[in-house]
Amino acid sequence: MPALESSKLNPAQMMILESFAGAGDADETEELMLLLRDFHASRLEREMERLDADGTLDSSRLNALRSRHLRTPYRRTAT
Repeated sequence: MPALESSKLNPAQMMILESFAGAGDADETEELMLLLRDFHASRLEREMERLDADGTLDSSRLNALRSRHLRTPYRRTAT
């Protein structure tokens, strides 16, 4: 088994941990999770707009990506 490597958390990671530690109940935890999802969705939307604006991601490229299987394949076990 490989040894676990220790790494330091960056300030954003520490802030998130402290925020979740201060959440009083499941509703507050869910609200924090929603805020994080909204934050990442907003960043993704801005990046998509940037890629569209600079021509990196045009409609033909986007259509080509829609037909590709990009998920990590499942491991098949020998039977």
